[in-house]
Amino acid sequence: MKPTNTIFILSDEHNKRVLGCYGHSMIQTPNLDKLAARGTRFTSAYTNCPICVPARASFATGRYVHEHRCWDNAIAYNGRLPSWGHRLMAQGHHVVSIGKLHYASGDDAKRNGFDEEILPMHIVNDAGDLLGLIRDELPRRKGAANLGPEAGPGESDYTRYDRSIVDETVKWLTREAPKHRNKPWAMYVGFVAPHFPLIAPQAFYDRYPVDKVPFPDMYAHDQRPRHPFIDAMRKSMCFDEPFDEPMVRRAIAAYFGLTSFLDDNVGKILRVLEELGMLADTRIVYTSDHGDNLGTRGMWAKSTMYEESAGIPMIAAGPDIPEGKVCNTPVTLADGFPTYVQSVGAKPAPADATLPGVSLIDIANGLAPRRTILSEYHAAASITGTSMIRCGEGNRYKYVHYAGLPPMLFDLLADPYEQNDLGRNAQYASVIAECEATLRKVVDPDVANHNAKADQAAVIEKNGGRDAILGKGTFRYSPPPGVKAAFN
Repeated sequence: MKPTNTIFILSDEHNKRVLGCYGHSMIQTPNLDKLAARGTRFTSAYTNCPICVPARASFATGRYVHEHRCWDNAIAYNGRLPSWGHRLMAQGHHVVSIGKLHYASGDDAKRNGFDEEILPMHIVNDAGDLLGLIRDELPRRKGAANLGPEAGPGESDYTRYDRSIVDETVKWLTREAPKHRNKPWAMYVGFVAPHFPLIAPQAFYDRYPVDKVPFPDMYAHDQRPRHPFIDAMRKSMCFDEPFDEPMVRRAIAAYFGLTSFLDDNVGKILRVLEELGMLADTRIVYTSDHGDNLGTRGMWAKSTMYEESAGIPMIAAGPDIPEGKVCNTPVTLADGFPTYVQSVGAKPAPADATLPGVSLIDIANGLAPRRTILSEYHAAASITGTSMIRCGEGNRYKYVHYAGLPPMLFDLLADPYEQNDLGRNAQYASVIAECEATLRKVVDPDVANHNAKADQAAVIEKNGGRDAILGKGTFRYSPPPGVKAAFN
């Protein structure tokens, strides 16, 4: 396989269902659809954790959350474990990051596995979301109530940030890329759209009339599923409390607008690659750190194991990647590590032989070994640890284990929208037992739950204890460089 320059484009909070190439009938995503047409689209891609910081640590290290122990948005990747960038730099490949990373604060690019970091966004004040550490008695996250009232057209710090990321990416590709011809270079581009605030530039918002956007499934209170974990999360993450129907429709229209805004920004990068004569010889992967529930079941934002939240888009294109292929093999963000290493032609380090990831290039070409992929959640608004796997013949089942609580089980072949939870159905007891046994070959969920809460308790103590954190409050989302976080 020919080594090539390689770019991963990572968005933030992109629900995989909101993409034309994934079957959405209304969304306008022509650039990502075109990328999928000239490459491979993965239908069963998952984040390793449906919240920003742990997901990005898995992408960096190629490890699952219980291994790197960046459990939540207050315990961030700090270079302690080697990243794919460290491996590539050690072999002479130039590695550049542009945009959101969400690592531990600081200006040491090499610590994080990059030769250069351009416009990096990291966790706030090197502390991150301390409120999310408190999980014994879940606090009310009052800032979430702003989601509906603010939704609509306009500009935000995030839309301005994404435009700057495009400008810097174009500048680097035009001016700096020609300086690195000895070996293929590796680039990471981190956008924040379509992450809330749900404020979309007017021209993109206007593409989606509020009376035409689809209303969320299972939104009515009597349609929402009941489970102790989900009930507690919905109460803590009180996004939905002020919502009326006009707010919901504005929120959906704004999310759609932000998704088209993201697609437009991706298109600008693809066009400059084409203008520079680099597109055909560059491997490109588009994905997201996690999805967004987008009102389904009365849930907003991420943090659940439903497909809207834990599922992510994953598209790969370029040399040696099959064109127009749809691949159903489950993949995760942790597969990014071996993909980068293989794509640029680096030698795998012996110490990485036990990493769970597999190159997306190999998977796209049907060379994937049998394995069990894993997503975990131990972060904000979770009363206990969560582990999710795909299992059964053809990976038809999604099994969600909650430490100390009843599991969930979905037959994704018969029920792709997860409307029928089989986790407490006695007829599926043997399937559930088999799934749990499969999970425990990858992780002991009880040990992971214990370790997460122990690590979080230590960070709580370091920051003055529970009362001090509750008194300080928290911010709704990490601000881009040069913008101060607003606490409430």
